[in-house]
Amino acid sequence: MPTKNRQKILLIGACVVIGLWVGDSFIIEPLINSWKARAAYIEKMRGQVATGTYVLSRGSSIQGQWDIMRTNALPSNVSLAQAQLLRSFDRWERSSGITRVSIKPNWKQEDNYMTLECRADYTGDMSRVRSFLYEIEKDPLGVKIEDVEISTHDDSGRTLALGVQLSGLMLNPPSQSEQP
Repeated sequence: MPTKNRQKILLIGACVVIGLWVGDSFIIEPLINSWKARAAYIEKMRGQVATGTYVLSRGSSIQGQWDIMRTNALPSNVSLAQAQLLRSFDRWERSSGITRVSIKPNWKQEDNYMTLECRADYTGDMSRVRSFLYEIEKDPLGVKIEDVEISTHDDSGRTLALGVQLSGLMLNPPSQSEQP
């Protein structure tokens, strides 16, 4: 084979190899990366659509729960809210027969709601403690039991000491100037 033909073949081969390398580096690789990114984005969107569909299907249930929370929240007046929660404590105590040792209410302000946190200490036997906690849980008032501590108050273990911390929710709190 003459030298000129060999040089042409080598030059054509080198150009083809360079062309393939350039095509792979600047056309095929970016297309593959774009395809993978688009596929990942589509999967993410499918997940969001599935989540949205699930939330929409539960919309009436979620709205019902929100309505219950809103109607059972504490009143927007600070003193009325505190009085209502203290009356609830009295009602739970009478129903269970437990003995109050102390109760300490404390207001906590958040951005667009307030909570009335109460720490209450009681003494009583196991059935009264159980009954008291049951009364709190079944009450429609919007309270949440945050912490419960039960310990023995005597050597025999018949009298128990109960420490309970709960919080009541106040939506639409009054402005800063109206608060205690």
